[in-house]
Amino acid sequence: MQFRFGECVLDQERRELTLRGQVVGVGPQVFDLLLHLVRNHDRVVSKDDLLEAVWNGRIVSESTITSHINAVRKAIGDSGEEQCLVRTVPRKGFRFVGAIEVGAIEGGAAEAGAIGETPSGPVLPGKPSITVLPFQNLSGDPEQDYFADGVVEDIIAALSRIRWLFVIARNSSFAYKGRAVDVTDVSRELGVRYVLEGSVRKAGNRVRITGQLIDATSGTHLWAERFEGLLDDLFELQDRIAESVVGAIAPQLERAEIERAKRKPTESLDAYDYYLRGMAKLHSGTREAIDAALPLFHKATGLDPEFASAYGGAAWCHLWRKVNGWMTDRPLEIAEGVRLARLAVEFGRDDAVALTRAGHALGHFAGDLDGGIALIDRAVLLNPNFAPAWFLGGYLRAFRGETESASEHFAHAARLSPLDPEMFRMQAGTALAHFFAGRYDCAVTWADKALGNLPSLLVAIALTAASHALAGRTEDARQTMQQLRALDPSLRVSTLREWLPIHRPEDLARLAEGLRLAGLPE
Repeated sequence: MQFRFGECVLDQERRELTLRGQVVGVGPQVFDLLLHLVRNHDRVVSKDDLLEAVWNGRIVSESTITSHINAVRKAIGDSGEEQCLVRTVPRKGFRFVGAIEVGAIEGGAAEAGAIGETPSGPVLPGKPSITVLPFQNLSGDPEQDYFADGVVEDIIAALSRIRWLFVIARNSSFAYKGRAVDVTDVSRELGVRYVLEGSVRKAGNRVRITGQLIDATSGTHLWAERFEGLLDDLFELQDRIAESVVGAIAPQLERAEIERAKRKPTESLDAYDYYLRGMAKLHSGTREAIDAALPLFHKATGLDPEFASAYGGAAWCHLWRKVNGWMTDRPLEIAEGVRLARLAVEFGRDDAVALTRAGHALGHFAGDLDGGIALIDRAVLLNPNFAPAWFLGGYLRAFRGETESASEHFAHAARLSPLDPEMFRMQAGTALAHFFAGRYDCAVTWADKALGNLPSLLVAIALTAASHALAGRTEDARQTMQQLRALDPSLRVSTLREWLPIHRPEDLARLAEGLRLAGLPE
């Protein structure tokens, strides 16, 4: 759908605003604010309504709302003095007062009609959107309905914790219970892009649940999986299945959105698109990818100065450069990484993604492992199904010397997201925990898995060299050290404390001794 007013066209599908035929760059919150005002032009929109629709219920300051309203006015050629399009209603809120035409895009052309004409369904929101349909009970046992419904309700509740995702409420989803539906019709009626559907089948004391995720606007199947368990403890099984489903589909949704952003022409990108492209680069972990990701995150924060997750992504790029020995001006980059991480925390106190990346970065840059763990633990409370919070929290716990807890965190992250694009980080973290626990053969096994996914991963190479040396495999250790020296010729035994935030002296001494035996210069 397109909305036309004055000399502007607001394109919901492309998330694009044009003024006199020229694309206007606006941040995602400014775009969402304008879209919400336009769609609700027939009434005054209160500030509480804006907080819920644009900031997902997060409380922001009066000045933040005012600055975003001013940004909307500036983008559409209005002003606070004229208020030709966006009017402030004292003590009530705001209302869009311009004349609007709405058009449905067909074959690249828009067919305009009056805004009063009822469209076929709600316009897609300005962020990824999903509904979870009631799962079909294939057991022939009506008593299993409550179990299937409970699983769906848990999935909806868990998805609702993901701040970047628009989730249809339970009551609207369950309006389709017992009906044969077409996901395309559901998408149109509810105004969502993605539909999750599934079924439950009971056989004896076992229950099998299948689920599939569909991009209903194109009919593309993005993910399908089967889960099985015993009915001995229904509630535990219900929780486990909901956790597994959410942990599995969240990365799939992100991948789908990244691919959509990649297909957009560069002149149509907004802050969220730049962020998605940056995340795609960050996931791969190579030097070239990180160098490309950092400016993308900066473009995102340039368009939206309060984009917490983008600040976290940028901070994490500097961290990854530090860990892999890629920094060119170490003090300057560390200071910049700290600055970006603190901005992520400031603007993202209720954003699990921002808190996770920022907490991990601060743990490295500032050596504040306890503070970093506290931020990541808050992220886990906000979204228990966010795999990076588990594995990055695992790293800080490993550096803190809590090897068993760290191993559990890495294992839980892998279970939540078994096809995660950052699996190599989980594998390297598991190797780190085994190394500090003195299990050198296990450390080599897990480090090799990580290197199979990312051969240039410096931490994994160092752990392999040190483990071989401490296990008495001198030749293997020296061969691995040659790889390490080729990747980072500047690394020395004396600089290990500056490289990794290892808290316990005995852990640092263990790594130093292993690398010294493998041939790392003092």
